[in-house]
Amino acid sequence: MIKLIINVVRKPGMSHEEFADYWRNKHGPLVKSVTEFTRHVRKYVQCHLTSSGIPLGTVGVFDGIAELWFDSVKDMEQAFSEPRYMEIVRPDELKFVDLAKCVSLVTEEVSMI
Repeated sequence: MIKLIINVVRKPGMSHEEFADYWRNKHGPLVKSVTEFTRHVRKYVQCHLTSSGIPLGTVGVFDGIAELWFDSVKDMEQAFSEPRYMEIVRPDELKFVDLAKCVSLVTEEVSMI
């Protein structure tokens, strides 16, 4: 199983609250509606920041984390090359995400606990 982790940064001029609301209530449902994309995805999770403070003394440079699971790297590549993803989802990402500042990692989970 492959997991794509995307450390997400909001667009300049958008408050964190506006970003979180758009991501949760507009973008999330939009992603779910594009079956040509979601047929490749095993799981999609949005990790929204809490107001409880930043643990371990780290400085927050990201506004959230998106996690997407796929059966393989090939499935991940197919998902993001789907024409309907490029037509519908990608333009929506540009409305609220600063893609140049996001950091993405393709990982394999190793469970420890």
